[in-house]
Amino acid sequence: MSPHKKALFCFSNDLRLSDNQALNYVLQQCESVALVYIFNPQDFIAQRYHQASLGKHRLNFIINSLLDLEQQLRAQGHQLQILLGDPVTVLSELINNEAFSLVGYTASVGAEEQSRWHKLASAWSGAENVNRKVNFLANWNNSLFSAEQISSLADAFSSFSCFRRKVEKSLLTVAMPCETWPQRRVKPLDLSLASQRFKVSDAWLSDNSAAASTPFKAGEQAAQAHLTQYFLTSLPHSYKATRNTFDGFDNSTKFSPYLAQGNLSARQIWNALKHFELDQGSSDSSYWIGFELLWREYFHWLALRMGKALFQFKGLAAAAPLTSYFPERFTKWCSGCTPYPLVNACMKQLNATGYMSNRGRQIVASCLVNELGLDWRYGAAYFELQLVDYDVASNWGNWQYIAGVGVDPRGGRQFNLQKQTEIYDPAGEFIAKWQGEVNSSQALDSVDAADWPLQAETLLAKSEA
Repeated sequence: MSPHKKALFCFSNDLRLSDNQALNYVLQQCESVALVYIFNPQDFIAQRYHQASLGKHRLNFIINSLLDLEQQLRAQGHQLQILLGDPVTVLSELINNEAFSLVGYTASVGAEEQSRWHKLASAWSGAENVNRKVNFLANWNNSLFSAEQISSLADAFSSFSCFRRKVEKSLLTVAMPCETWPQRRVKPLDLSLASQRFKVSDAWLSDNSAAASTPFKAGEQAAQAHLTQYFLTSLPHSYKATRNTFDGFDNSTKFSPYLAQGNLSARQIWNALKHFELDQGSSDSSYWIGFELLWREYFHWLALRMGKALFQFKGLAAAAPLTSYFPERFTKWCSGCTPYPLVNACMKQLNATGYMSNRGRQIVASCLVNELGLDWRYGAAYFELQLVDYDVASNWGNWQYIAGVGVDPRGGRQFNLQKQTEIYDPAGEFIAKWQGEVNSSQALDSVDAADWPLQAETLLAKSEA
């Protein structure tokens, strides 16, 4: 007999059934289960660095991932119940009303997510709930390695190179993906919180989701099809040569949105890569796919160690950056109206599609910090809003890396924008496609330090000098 009669599982960035260790563990421990996903209204409010946390592109991707997950769960006789509200409040009401004894979820490296679950667990272990014991089970579900494996890598986080060498030297084994759904029968549970149901057609959200235009089809089934198709081609053997290209769907793996929302696990991609190399042989390019997965892994475990420092202006640096916040400059950077054509094209691509190449992300981040002298956290927050593949650890870790307040021993990155244009867009095709050309209205500032108006022509002349 299962130790828990009634369990609750809360999906987050693990929107899949296959290789979902957290879900599987809960299903093995209970007789009946309710499955939920909770939208937090605070994520739609512009409050941190003047940005909301969840924009139209990622919202659209999440909604379609949930619809796909809902379809798969129905085939198993279960229902996905999508709710709206403060997660701690909603979950507390569910636990109280439905008498759950087990609550399961995928552990997150994000400080806010960890704090939320800690607050909930603390509330249900207090004296007032002494007769209502609730077990909270968290599993690491979106990494290559387990916490136990990572704990064996002492002092491995001073740099990515150090981490990679220790991982490769230690020959850490990536676990095989687990089963899709346990064979044992688990009864479905419905919930009584009808007033907190989330409706995809809600007017205040539907306009955002309808406006999204990403190049990705969302959901686990689409993700699995893409993973299979990618490794049936020769593209993994050309990845290293094409990954810096600004445009073109096949020029990079395009796994990132599926990883970010958990349509795919990192283990599934690693396993598919190793099968490809056994069948088609390994190459520098196929190795580089694994190399990029290790970068992601590094940022995830680093974020767990850094906690709130991941979001702090000073980061890990001895001194804070010599940058500030200039509203006009930031607005022009966001909209792609700077004096830098390549930056403009990248930002317009991001705004239109929710996606930008890795090379583009580094270039626009370098521009914001170095050319525009802006606080890197505003750029990181804007990426959080716009990116369809937003990942808390990779996003904020990479921004710290560029700003020189992260783990980079060389103290940040500054890209020569003209040289980057000559190398990666020599014919100007990408700039032309995304209308990144500069006109006289795109001066960096319209006023000087004393708020006197400046001539746009003078500013452009200075920027071209």
